[in-house]
Amino acid sequence: MNQYLTRLQPYPFEKLRALYEPVRPASAYSPIALHIGEPKHPTPDFIKQALTQSLSSLSQYPATAGTAELRQAIARWLCRRYGLPAIDPGAQVLPVNGTREALFAIAQLIIDQRRAQPLVVCPNPFYQIYEGAALLAGATPYFVNATSASGFAGDFGAIPESVWQRVQLLYACSPANPSGRVMTLEEWRLLFELSDRYGFVIASDECYSELYLDESRPPLGSLEAAHRLGRGDFSRLVMFSSLSKRSNVPGMRSGFVAGDASVLKSFLLYRTYHGGAMSPPVQTASVAAWNDEEHVRENRRLYAAKFREVAPLIGAPLQVSLPEGGFYLWVGTPVDDTTFARDLYAAYNVSVLPGSFLARDAHGENPGRNHVRLALVAPLAECLEAARRLCDFTRKMHTP
Repeated sequence: MNQYLTRLQPYPFEKLRALYEPVRPASAYSPIALHIGEPKHPTPDFIKQALTQSLSSLSQYPATAGTAELRQAIARWLCRRYGLPAIDPGAQVLPVNGTREALFAIAQLIIDQRRAQPLVVCPNPFYQIYEGAALLAGATPYFVNATSASGFAGDFGAIPESVWQRVQLLYACSPANPSGRVMTLEEWRLLFELSDRYGFVIASDECYSELYLDESRPPLGSLEAAHRLGRGDFSRLVMFSSLSKRSNVPGMRSGFVAGDASVLKSFLLYRTYHGGAMSPPVQTASVAAWNDEEHVRENRRLYAAKFREVAPLIGAPLQVSLPEGGFYLWVGTPVDDTTFARDLYAAYNVSVLPGSFLARDAHGENPGRNHVRLALVAPLAECLEAARRLCDFTRKMHTP
């Protein structure tokens, strides 16, 4: 067995199941799940039609690089979305089976164990795939805490040079999971300068980029930042995006990686052996999805309505602010987050994810502690009912 498997921690939802296992929730309340970020809005009909109408292509082996039509659709979308002058669909775009497996696989490609004690920089809190990918590649994660005191920004400038000299890969997530914070142009400038100095690759996870509240202010993307800073070749930068949240098709497992052509050339070679080709009908449906923006605007409208009504309710008894992107509320709790989540589940049958399950103890603290993550993925009425229960629960905590 792989010697590094023993270094993996249980996934957050496994920890949550263990937390809830001895609890019998109140039978007077129907269950409401806000703990997992699984889109619940309907899949657009035109995407389903594109998928079913191309089922005859199941008789074909798909190419790992994807069809030219899909790569072109993604390249056009990148140019429209981020104001890029051009993207080479053949060299700078690679379709993948969702961002999860690609974010994992990129570490297996990049990490060179011949170099002593390789490090992978990760935000903290974080998407646990980053940590698992680093560990199974034989590297060690180095966590950069994002706390409420810093506005949930990571202080990359505080990392010592002795650490940077060992860094081979850095994961960024913007909009961030779970806070929803978007990285600024100056933060990207610093990361690019550090990448130039120390030679590490930046893997930018942008799967929440199309969920935001202000239509006039879409989140800044990493390729956009590179272009604005005169880095048109996207040196040592690859970004990951997906249709799962944007188009409500998590079951299609459709995403892409784009950026540095030399990194993608090696990634394609790796994936040719890895077996990461996307199903032909999924590719056809993906082309339809990337070519349409109307359904994405409607998706944002549905989430905006939920944030507009739910956040003020929860914000009355608890600490909460609207995210710049994503579909999560990152909520401060008056007691330990695991106690809060367990007791809320027991009393009101509402499941939320303790923030400490999304983070690690690093530099003297766990930045997820005393927070819970709420995924506003359920219908509006269900989210409002959950918010009311959460408020009742919190108020009763403060009642002698």
